[in-house]
Formats: sequence, C-alpha cells, structure tokens
Amino acid sequence: MKKVFISLFAILAGTSFAMAEDAGCEAFKWPVTREQALFAAAPATPSGATLAVGAAADLALVPAEKAGFTLPPEHAPASGTFGAVASVEVPTEGGIQISLSGEAWIDVIQDGHAIKSVGYSGVKTCPGIRKSVRFKLAAGPATVQFSGAKKAELKVAVLTPE
Repeated sequence: MKKVFISLFAILAGTSFAMAEDAGCEAFKWPVTREQALFAAAPATPSGATLAVGAAADLALVPAEKAGFTLPPEHAPASGTFGAVASVEVPTEGGIQISLSGEAWIDVIQDGHAIKSVGYSGVKTCPGIRKSVRFKLAAGPATVQFSGAKKAELKVAVLTPE
C-alpha cells in the first residue's frame, strides 16, 4: 500500500510540474506560440548574418570580446560570455519583436543610435523561450547585438508584434 501511495504521489507531482511548465508560457505579456513553432526548425546561422522578419535562427555566438559590436552593449558583457551581431530589414510597419531561447541582452541600433525597447516580457518557466522584447523602429536596416549569453548558441525569432 505504501508503494502505491508513493507511486501515486510521484505521478501527481510530475503532472503538476508539467502543468506548471506549460502554464509558464502563459505568463508572457503576449503570446509566444509563433516562436515555439519557429524555434523547433530554426536553421543554424552564423554571427553576422541577416535575420529575416517572420523567421527564427539558431544563432552561433562567439566570445563577447570577438563579437565586433557596432556600439558598446548597454550592459557590459561579463567575462566568459558570448555575443553576436546580426542585421535585420525592418518592415514598413516599423515594429519588431525579438524573442530568445536563453538569457542574453539585446541591443538594436539604427542610424548609429541605440534604440530603447518599447516592451519587454521574460519568463523563466516557459520551455525553450526566455524573453521577448519589442522595438519601434523606422523601416529599413537595423543592427541587432546579442551579448552576455552564457552559452555559445541562442535561438532567435524576429517577428512583427501581434
């Protein structure tokens, strides 16, 4: 009887944990289901590449001191962390949403100036997605810098906000 009770407790605890993880994604300020779908098939992409709006990339990062940042990151990357620089063509609507699979700082630069975000949402309990940040930009080219990542790879989705 004791084994049955322990087994039932373990099953219930596991189910509760799984439900809590699923509920974690609901804690974002906006839906992240598009990112979840895109991250599953994100192609390997080197630092320096162009990120397409409406797509995701499995971005290869380099040691932060070798990333070649256009401007110094707003938050100086810690020693031993990774970074990357990429470009993006901002659509006519001007809004983009950048979502990451892990922790890293995002800086967006347009016309030589760092652009402040207009929205941020981060959740530590959503499997595969850590943060999503929104920016309002002019249509045209922009540079995106990723810094402070603890791992040498990062899935990145660039979308238009819903």
